[in-house]
Amino acid sequence: MNTQIAREFLTRCFAPGETIALLLRNESPAKIAQRIVKMEVAATPRYLGWLAHENHHGANVYVAANPLRPYSRKRTKESIASVRHLYIDIDKDGDARFAALRASKIVPTPTVVISTSAGKYQVLWRVEGFDFYEQETSLKLLAMAFHGDSACTDCNRVLRLPGFLNRKYDPAPTVTAEYLSEATYQPDDFHLQMLPEAAILCCVHPQRTRPNVRTHSEDDWAWVLRELEQGKDAHRLTHELASRRSDKPNPAYYAQRTVDMASARLWLTDGLSITDVVTRLEARRKAEISAASCSTRAREIAATAERIIARTMSA
Repeated sequence: MNTQIAREFLTRCFAPGETIALLLRNESPAKIAQRIVKMEVAATPRYLGWLAHENHHGANVYVAANPLRPYSRKRTKESIASVRHLYIDIDKDGDARFAALRASKIVPTPTVVISTSAGKYQVLWRVEGFDFYEQETSLKLLAMAFHGDSACTDCNRVLRLPGFLNRKYDPAPTVTAEYLSEATYQPDDFHLQMLPEAAILCCVHPQRTRPNVRTHSEDDWAWVLRELEQGKDAHRLTHELASRRSDKPNPAYYAQRTVDMASARLWLTDGLSITDVVTRLEARRKAEISAASCSTRAREIAATAERIIARTMSA
């Protein structure tokens, strides 16, 4: 392990005074500990020495990809202060998929590539100007386009901290970092909305087996489908669902996404082309969502609805 590598990563990715989250996870026995500290505290030799001690005794060391709000006590989505990075986790056919990403013209040169083990990578772009809508849709499209892990698309995701050992393996390799760019990218630097439909629709995941118990969100989904089939106005339905689900961290976002996903499914089932579905979704939300993210969001929702239909037909 090499704490200087860890210190360089922290000081490159975060500014002094920013609050960051560190996670320690032992596999056997299972144990998780989280620490929320200022960046400059985490980067001190004493703190890094403690992380190295824990790593030596079996703990994997992670850091959240985005800074937290000051005085945060948990690493929830609501505690994220700003979007600092886009990222993709490539853990299968890593060398080939990373090569395809580097050759692609739809994304800029990554800021840093973390090698977590042989042929497995976490790729980061330092960004600014992204809201949480744009980040979420961009992360999902990145995963679809380059065959990354579709579970690694939330804003409070943690990444392996370079410089420490990956205790998932025996012998444990050191997690390394390669810095490829000093740029800070804007939404316009990513052209994910230009992905061909074939690239977006390439990853159809098998349906998970689950108990025969419906969640509140599944009840919402069924209700929204019924209301739309009966001709209810989508904007009124969005407002009503947001009011019903005030328990959600962001009721408006949840309602918009649920209503639009259900609409896309119905339109596709009725034979509308995916291009026309995207156009309708853009027109519906153009007054509510920034122009920079509206198109990307619409394409991601249409693609997800297409996959939902495909899973239903193959079940």
